[in-house]
Parts: sequence; structure tokens; C-alpha cells
Amino acid sequence: MSQVVGNTALAYARVWHHVDASERILGKLAERIALVLMGKHKPIYDPSVDCGDYVIVTNSRAVRVTGKKQEQLLFRKHSMFPGGLKETPYESMMVKNPDHVIRHAVSGMLPKNKLRERRLDRLKIFPSENMGILGMNIMRSWEDGTLPSDFDPSKPVTGLTLRELREKCQSP
Repeated sequence: MSQVVGNTALAYARVWHHVDASERILGKLAERIALVLMGKHKPIYDPSVDCGDYVIVTNSRAVRVTGKKQEQLLFRKHSMFPGGLKETPYESMMVKNPDHVIRHAVSGMLPKNKLRERRLDRLKIFPSENMGILGMNIMRSWEDGTLPSDFDPSKPVTGLTLRELREKCQSP
């Protein structure tokens, strides 16, 4: 006899989340994204089951780091040949490939197991506001984890429209 009560397929359904990375701290942003990719925000979370959601990150060029990380942070890769170590500073990586910076930070915060690559495949990163056709999939948007009171999930929302909604709600 089954122990399951009700329809569990709905509990495992994947939702698309939108994150505006402009003026956000890289480490805190990566931590929140990793939690959503793992599914820890769901009541059915199990470490051995991949029940996380999709995450779309926009404005990856505008992400910030604190302290002296702007000058000190290095991205390393090795070609596996002698002398094949390549080091790229944070500032040049942000110019050349800003989505790699966020993907690298999120990857470091995910568990090192067989589910890691599958979870990272659900992370979509865009350097500007334009997210193309994927914007139609968004169900939830968050900047600091809060949604405006008049949020309509049927309309695609960007970080700019969320800020406009918040300003409209705050001004009397």
C-alpha cells in the first residue's frame, strides 16, 4: 500500500524564478540561487531528489562584490598540460563573460554530487534585461525575497517593472 496521500506530481512541478542581479552582492545572490536550484524552499525537499526550480538571472553585468575582491579575485582554469594554468582577474572576467562569474559562484555553493550539473543546467543567466522567449515562463520574481502585493504571475516581469511597482506602492 502506498504511503503517498494526494497528487505529488504537483509538488514536484518546477517553477521559473526571475532574479534581477543589478547592484546585488555576488555571494548573497549565489546563495539564494543555489537554495532555489536545490529545492530547499519546498516542503518536499530531499537531498537525494532533484526537486529544485528554474532560475533566470538578468543584469549579470551589474553584480557587485564587497571589500577588495574587485582587485584580488581570480578565476583559474588548467589545460592539464605542464604550465597550462590560466588566471583571469575578476574585472576582466566581468567585461568578457559576466555570466561565468555568477555560474561559478553558484556552482561553488551547490553540493558536490551527481546532481550538481543537472541543477546548473536549470540556471539561465543574461547580461542585460532582455531574456528573450524564456521571460514568458516566469512565475515568481524576487529581489530580496519579497513580492509586491499586486503581483500578477501571468505577466512577465523584469527588475525594472518590479521597482516601478514597489515605488508606486510606497508613494502615497
